[in-house]
Amino acid sequence: MAIEQQRSAQEVIAALNLSPHPEKGYFVETFRDEAKSPDGRALSTQIYYLLEGDSGVSHWHRVLDAVEVWHYYAGAPLQLSLSRDDGSPVRDVVLGKDVFAGEKPQAIVQRGEWQHARSLGRWTLVGCTVAPAFTMEGFEMAEEGGEPRGAKVGAEAGTA
Repeated sequence: MAIEQQRSAQEVIAALNLSPHPEKGYFVETFRDEAKSPDGRALSTQIYYLLEGDSGVSHWHRVLDAVEVWHYYAGAPLQLSLSRDDGSPVRDVVLGKDVFAGEKPQAIVQRGEWQHARSLGRWTLVGCTVAPAFTMEGFEMAEEGGEPRGAKVGAEAGTA
């Protein structure tokens, strides 16, 4: 039996001491690199992030000054939608454990690329590594209901 059927999202949230995330879902920072760049910024950070299926899609957001790598850990597969905001259709990556069904154990989000995610089941636990380290100064969240150019094109094509 799959872990998402055995355990509730609330049990995972409690076990990992997760807190509400501004995008939607729950998170905790688990690592901030002690090594620093010349300007004093940590070289990388890592979080756990849990998204419940019934909470819908996280808000469109982007990290303007760092690359982000998503890592699948547990629960249902997760759909990560990505947009360069150039009018081209949104690209979807499904994170999960079934690589033979096209799921990926990790996905890379380029610097400045818009992203949002949704669990394809009851809940999904992933990790996100940001390098250089995540800072709020480098983070941008779209206004409520806002989306990058091309998001509607992807939705019309059935890919978003």
